[in-house]
This record gives sequence, structure tokens and C-alpha cells, in this order.
Amino acid sequence: MLSLLLKCALGAVAVLIIALLSKSKAFYIAGLIPLFPTFALIAHVIIVQEQGALALRKTALFGLWSLIPYLVYLLTVYLLATKVSTWLCLGLATVNWVLAAALLVYLWQIYQ
Repeated sequence: MLSLLLKCALGAVAVLIIALLSKSKAFYIAGLIPLFPTFALIAHVIIVQEQGALALRKTALFGLWSLIPYLVYLLTVYLLATKVSTWLCLGLATVNWVLAAALLVYLWQIYQ
């Protein structure tokens, strides 16, 4: 139970830091905070405990490939931010992320 509470606290701290940074002169740094491996650290600890070091290595490789859907998301936001409404921009970026992530998972299952 304490472990679960710690995981929740880490997520809450990340959200708090994003909120504070978004109001500062260095608001753009708020975009860096989601890339801090808070949840990856949690996942990696659980994976290595449950599956071992080989599974952790495979998970890290998949994590590298998972940067592609995030790139698709950010590229969509960058290209559409000044052309469409904010909600449409973020909605389309999210749909593009889901499509890219689904394709990644599909291809990963075929080739791994």
C-alpha cells in the first residue's frame, strides 16, 4: 500500500511542477517535465522484479521506439497550434499519437 501511495505522490509532484512552470517566464520547461521518467522508473522497477533484467532490457528498447508516437504528437501540435483551435489541435495530436502508438505495438508484436 505504501508503494502505491508513493507512486501517486510522484505523479502529483510532476503535475504540480508542470502547473508552476507553466506560469513562469520559463513556461516552455513545463514541456520537459512529462519526459522525466517518473512512470518509466516505476514500470522498470516492477518489470525487473517480476520478469528480470532481460525483460527490462526489452522494455527499454521498446521505450526508445515509443518516442516515435510522441514525436508525431509534438509535430502535430507544432504544425497546427496557430492554424486551428487549441482543442482541435490537441485532439488531432492525441488521435495521431494513438494511431502511431497502435501501429508501433502492432509492428512490435510482429517483429519481436
